[in-house]
Amino acid sequence: MDKSRVDGRKPDELRKIKITRDINKYAEGSVLVEFGETKLICTASVEDKVPPFKKGTGEGWVTAEYDMLPRATAVRNSRDRTNLRINGRANEIQRLIGRALRSVMDFKALGERTITLDCDVIQADGGTRTAAITGGFVALMDACARLVDSNVISEIPIKDFVAAVSVGYVNGEKLLDLCYEEDSNATVDMNVVMTASGKFIEVQATGEESPFDRSVLDDLIELARQGIEKIVEIQKSVLLGNRAEH
Repeated sequence: MDKSRVDGRKPDELRKIKITRDINKYAEGSVLVEFGETKLICTASVEDKVPPFKKGTGEGWVTAEYDMLPRATAVRNSRDRTNLRINGRANEIQRLIGRALRSVMDFKALGERTITLDCDVIQADGGTRTAAITGGFVALMDACARLVDSNVISEIPIKDFVAAVSVGYVNGEKLLDLCYEEDSNATVDMNVVMTASGKFIEVQATGEESPFDRSVLDDLIELARQGIEKIVEIQKSVLLGNRAEH
């Protein structure tokens, strides 16, 4: 029997997802991505340079930076530069975003240039890393399309769509796309990154209270796969210029 979620959704129901493109007139690609009450700005910036290990290879690079604005949460967080420190969580998330987006790039087709995704959380209610990957992909696609339209490159250097979603066990029930309250009470929580073709890029799973069985892992991965299929359809609809809210 289904138990009521804190926001009234069904266990296998995504939060309302909205992706608004072209929110920054300067960036080659930019979106405001909303997963329920979680909101991020993702911008894609193109530079005609590459890291030293890519120089002379004819290949490009994609990297990401992630940050959470001071009042993205209920209590204000200090900016990293105020304390002259490196935020370990932010560093781990931005590396995940970079890995996810690089996994589908054709760097030869991109040429020796770098695309940087800046993912800034303006309001956090769980799932910020999965929203960043989902919205960051749309911004990346727009940046690549702009390079094609400007005759800088001849084809979109992206081989597949990428999206991500969180899943977890809360009060003995498997749930899709956790909000903060659900994530805080999950006995098992997981972030899954996949391509539109159904291939895995990354699976991050944690037993918060105790070890969990293989059957739990399989159930959550299947739930995430179903959610990601729906998210990819939203990405495609947005990129085709159709309604951006689902």
